[in-house]
Amino acid sequence: MAEGIINDLSEVVKTLARYVENGFTIQSLEQKRESIVLSKPDASKFTPLKRLDSYSEKLVAVDCSTRTLKRAHNWGIYMLRTAHALVENREVDWGYKEKLTVLIGPSYVRRNTLRNLRLEVESEAALDLSERLDSNDYILLDGASYFGEKKGFQVSLYEKCKKKDVYLLAFSKQSPTLHDEYGRDFQAAVQLIAPRSLWVYHPVRKANLNEHLYGDISIVKLCEESPRVFRCDIMKYLTDRKIVEVLSPLTAVSEDPRCLGYPVPLWLAHEFSTTSDSKLLYYHELVETLLKEAGIYNKLSREELACSFADELHSIRYPFEREVIEYV
Repeated sequence: MAEGIINDLSEVVKTLARYVENGFTIQSLEQKRESIVLSKPDASKFTPLKRLDSYSEKLVAVDCSTRTLKRAHNWGIYMLRTAHALVENREVDWGYKEKLTVLIGPSYVRRNTLRNLRLEVESEAALDLSERLDSNDYILLDGASYFGEKKGFQVSLYEKCKKKDVYLLAFSKQSPTLHDEYGRDFQAAVQLIAPRSLWVYHPVRKANLNEHLYGDISIVKLCEESPRVFRCDIMKYLTDRKIVEVLSPLTAVSEDPRCLGYPVPLWLAHEFSTTSDSKLLYYHELVETLLKEAGIYNKLSREELACSFADELHSIRYPFEREVIEYV
């Protein structure tokens, strides 16, 4: 077992022991969410992209998954698995890191903390991988281009990519905050007036560093055969050059049938971040053993029972067998 996991397990037991002894203070938390963007679709903002069959640049993607090992109303034990995929000339180099953590507090507090933790570990992974990249190589992030203020990616990642002239882009699997002038889904509204070929719709909204939005929001269609389009945030330092030249190489990695229209490095990173149920069960049993040795298992197990009846009604024995959507 990795030394980091051993240290994580020790911290989990210590934190829960303090909770059993002292409880915790309930505090209100202002939930900061991405602001709603209202925009009227404008046909003049479409620019055709060039379809490429091959590419020579390195493309790095990072993603982090969260799985719940144990959960009660006031605490949760989670596994974070951060994975990366480095694609070069259609060869894939990949790796991952795992971390166990315990969070104390109500569910909405833990949900926001987990999101921040994911962004932190993804930023650290991307920073490490940037050492292997050259000018015009790519780093693809999963999510919107919010940096800093403890609610986004690390600003140091943005500055490092800017200094090395690495193309840093942020793709969102979905973007429910984008709406047309009537409040309807903006991505769907744009498709209704879009050309049939490959394109970028830019900008939906310009970058605003004062609001921690470090990239221009755009919508891209990277595969003509795919019905899907995606939000792509283009970092501010890239917007003074030809957007077509920045985005067109991604068409060569967006025709994989497993994720048609979506850059395959991001799909691979997402897949590599998946932890098997057998491994989760191993950690689950290991945590229980350590809690029993610490003499706090009985009290904590009663708290688990207090919030797990709904799972039992659906024949769910372990929290990771059916993740609550707020933790995904």
